[in-house]
Amino acid sequence: MLLTIDVGNTNLTLGLYEGDQLGAHWRLATDHNRMPDEYGLQFLGLLQNAGKTLDDIKGISLASVVPQLTSRVIQACREYLKQEPLIVDTGVKTGIKIRYEDPKAVGADRVCDAVAVMKLYGGPACVVDFGTATTFNAITKDGEYLGGAITAGINLAAEALFTRAAKLPRIDLQVPPSVIGRNTVHAMQSGLLFGYVSMVEGMVARFRSELGSDMKVIATGGLAEVVAKETKVIDIIAPWLTLDGLRIIWDINH
Repeated sequence: MLLTIDVGNTNLTLGLYEGDQLGAHWRLATDHNRMPDEYGLQFLGLLQNAGKTLDDIKGISLASVVPQLTSRVIQACREYLKQEPLIVDTGVKTGIKIRYEDPKAVGADRVCDAVAVMKLYGGPACVVDFGTATTFNAITKDGEYLGGAITAGINLAAEALFTRAAKLPRIDLQVPPSVIGRNTVHAMQSGLLFGYVSMVEGMVARFRSELGSDMKVIATGGLAEVVAKETKVIDIIAPWLTLDGLRIIWDINH
């Protein structure tokens, strides 16, 4: 089996693949203070929970956008899982062309998403990733990653309201009874959820004007399903898209 690991600023996602089929998978909170031994023990616990042993793991594919954690996770893989992980970085074959002005500046997760989209759905496509940041990523019909747009994620915006506005509470992101909130919590939920939905609809329209009318829209990330329920512009919900990309990149390099 292949173990895929995506280290993000908010979530650490992991998945086990048997061939091209995703089996057990997990989305955990990223702990920036966790040490290699703690990650290693956590990985072993997850494998045990899935009924797997070290002998079942034939490889590890890893993407990280948190530099200070990358080396810790690599060390955990080496010492506890007895595997040298494939790191999605410069020099790794991906099967797509990066047309960004500085290809090294493209996050590994965005590269994985683009690879998965081209393999599974084809281009042109706009990938909307709802993570710590909300990113819009443009992929041409020929499999070229052009670039995209980056803005603060919904949870990040909600936390900013709580910390920077003295009278605004910390809230859970839920669908309010109506767009016009009749209390502070509902007003914040409306502004955050429906505001981001409107932003997604507007950005998708702008991307479509540049990529073409046949552009597909794929949503991924922890909040993809929440936002997708409130709009018709998202064609495909793929919450584990980055893990699929990690699996495909592993296959390309082996």
